[in-house]
Amino acid sequence: MDHKANQKLTEETEHLKKLVWELAKDYEGDAPALLTILRVVEALHWEIREHLFNPALPETRQELYRLLRNIEENGGWPYIERMKLRSLLLHLEFSDNNEDNREA
Repeated sequence: MDHKANQKLTEETEHLKKLVWELAKDYEGDAPALLTILRVVEALHWEIREHLFNPALPETRQELYRLLRNIEENGGWPYIERMKLRSLLLHLEFSDNNEDNREA
């Protein structure tokens, strides 16, 4: 990808990131709505990986080397982390403790 194409991609992805962030901010405090947004982002990640990225994977050693170098230089492999149930329960426990302290 040349510099001009890379710059265009950066601008477009930043715009997309801003749109998704603004949508999420509109639903700040609404856990079910935010969960829906996270599910859509995860589904989109899967669709891009399966239908566009996998078919575009390198077929030669030289192309593979360039891709691996890009991954190494630009932040690694994309990953969507899932919240662990334990973290959710700890958050709930913390909230309950705060409510108990306010009532006392």
